[in-house]
Amino acid sequence: MADTVRMLSTLALKGAVHSLAGRYQAAGGARIDADFAPTLALLERLRAGEAADVVILTREGLDEVAREGRLVAETCVDLARSFVGIAVKAGTAHPDIATEAALRAALLGARSVAYSRLGASGILFATLIEQLGIASDVNARAQIIPQGFTAEKIVTGEADLAVQQISELKQVPGIEVVGPIPRELQTPAVFSAGRMSASNKPDEADRLLRFLASPAVTPALRESGLEP
Repeated sequence: MADTVRMLSTLALKGAVHSLAGRYQAAGGARIDADFAPTLALLERLRAGEAADVVILTREGLDEVAREGRLVAETCVDLARSFVGIAVKAGTAHPDIATEAALRAALLGARSVAYSRLGASGILFATLIEQLGIASDVNARAQIIPQGFTAEKIVTGEADLAVQQISELKQVPGIEVVGPIPRELQTPAVFSAGRMSASNKPDEADRLLRFLASPAVTPALRESGLEP
């Protein structure tokens, strides 16, 4: 459709994009046709030839696409950063995760922990539990999903704790975010956007990128669990 911009975005921006899409269109922008998946899955799809006008990935992922010539490097803009957090089922006790020792105890005390195999949060978490020396114990009882929202495993009762970007945890009703993993144990993910080289709607794509990088979207980013 001539009045539609095709977007491929990391799951972490799903809440923000959904809340902003209607406002953008009401202000005269194109309709956003968005599809969401982890960055690694999106990289595979882009390399397989899937078309898009705008992509939102981790900064590292976006730089890869630019180096491959699939993305116009000068259009890249950083949108937000995100921390990995932990969630529990709504109404249940919040474990202490404020320190490395407390987090270690909480993970070992959980019946099961849900995390993602493909997402940036899952990669960080897998490395973290190795560093904490508890990978075998946690993984023996873990719910490791290929992609999607880990907090859904809390709602179904398959896990006590869910680990993911806070903005992704907040997409699932019926859960409560305990807070971020101690910040000294993680490096925040930076999510960035850019225009695909093959886009046949460069003007519309660039207008959307300017909107996403503007101060007007800051409240929606914060509400979704991201930091502008």
